[in-house]
Amino acid sequence: MSVADSPAPAIDRKREQRGWIWYDWANQVFPTSVITVFLSGYLTVVAKEAAREDTARNGARACVDSSLQQCDVSLFGLHFPAGSLWGYLLSVATVVQVVVLPVMGAIADRTQNKRRMLGGLAFTGAAATAALALVGGSDWHLGVVLFILANMCYGASVVVYYAFLPEIAGPDERDAVSSRGWAFGYLGGGLALAVQLALFVGHDAVGIGETTAVRIGFVMSGLWWAVFTLIPLARLKRHQQPHGGERGASVITAGFRELRQTVRQARAFPLTLAFLGTYLIYTDGIATVANVSAQYGRDELRLEETALITTILIVQFVAFAGARLHGWAASRWGAKHTIMASLLVWIGVIGAAYFVQAGQEVQFYLLAVGIGIVLGGTNALSRSLFSQMIPPGREAQYFSLYEVGERSTSWLGPLVFAGVGQATGSFRLAIISLVVFFAIGFALMFFVPVRKAITASGNPVPDKV
Repeated sequence: MSVADSPAPAIDRKREQRGWIWYDWANQVFPTSVITVFLSGYLTVVAKEAAREDTARNGARACVDSSLQQCDVSLFGLHFPAGSLWGYLLSVATVVQVVVLPVMGAIADRTQNKRRMLGGLAFTGAAATAALALVGGSDWHLGVVLFILANMCYGASVVVYYAFLPEIAGPDERDAVSSRGWAFGYLGGGLALAVQLALFVGHDAVGIGETTAVRIGFVMSGLWWAVFTLIPLARLKRHQQPHGGERGASVITAGFRELRQTVRQARAFPLTLAFLGTYLIYTDGIATVANVSAQYGRDELRLEETALITTILIVQFVAFAGARLHGWAASRWGAKHTIMASLLVWIGVIGAAYFVQAGQEVQFYLLAVGIGIVLGGTNALSRSLFSQMIPPGREAQYFSLYEVGERSTSWLGPLVFAGVGQATGSFRLAIISLVVFFAIGFALMFFVPVRKAITASGNPVPDKV
């Protein structure tokens, strides 16, 4: 039974909602500080040091940064440049999530023990993140294992976390609750990153080295994630009865059975799948813009690293206001129409990116403001709208498909960007090519009958959709 069928008292529901949004605040530090800013460069340096030591032991020519082909590392008999490690690691970590997330979602639905799973996954991921501080010297293998573990726990915890949304918020509340969560997530991630960057930039003033500052940042990220997770764990409750009575290892087998059943039944909800497919197209564009903006600023616009760091912080804090703005707009015009308007803004922002002049930091900052306004809100409303289309009792499994689908298609946007850049020799043409993801997403969203999809899934239709 869903929360819409058996609503909790208003006071209890609001308390759960306020607790729920704190997990957005808690976990955002991982993708922001660890993945986007610190770990890629740090792990690459460690891998290059391992390559230097290896070439020295073998009496080969010294490995130097300007000759990446000499800086080879190996894993399971495969040899590749140290500079390529981060890209390959992201790919492997994504594959692990694609395999693990659906099963974790099925287990969460089968046992309905979401609160305990959320805590276990979050604390394990936080511990692995903090343990990245142990990676040093030439021990990049440890960093690989810890990152894959932390990334898997992050993705699985997000699936379980999203599955709470239909249980704690009624149909007319979800857009606002989801938008608040996404907004506070960006605010929390921005504050944590600002503190870590201040330590990194001012490491000489406090008498520590760059490497030590980065390691302290990893510990701070793990502690931030773990400590703030305590708030939602203290307030979230169980709302549904388990689908089965399995215990121990049999839960995993039952989870696979639950997943197979859900996959078979998903064909009965083609409109839900139609929205999911639409989302996967435009979110690939969103993720690509976010991921390549620093490269565009560095290589095409010739901006300094300090300008790029400032841009990251601008996006984080503006995204807080942008997500709240989207929540307000959805309450007036509905989530579907607000998402469509947001996609049009995305098209305008990308068009403006084409005309930003090289070396013009202010223009790039204004571009970051535009990205921040639509970055959090588009995803927040997509999350809440999708929650309306999920058959009751299958929340975690459908959200695992939501997350897995996003990760499985996230290669297409970067491929388009890289391919157009290579073919034309211009990152300006590469960035403008990403308009296609938002244009197609807008067109498909126009034709998705959202109200019909919600009704077909067995959920009540909100007043504004």
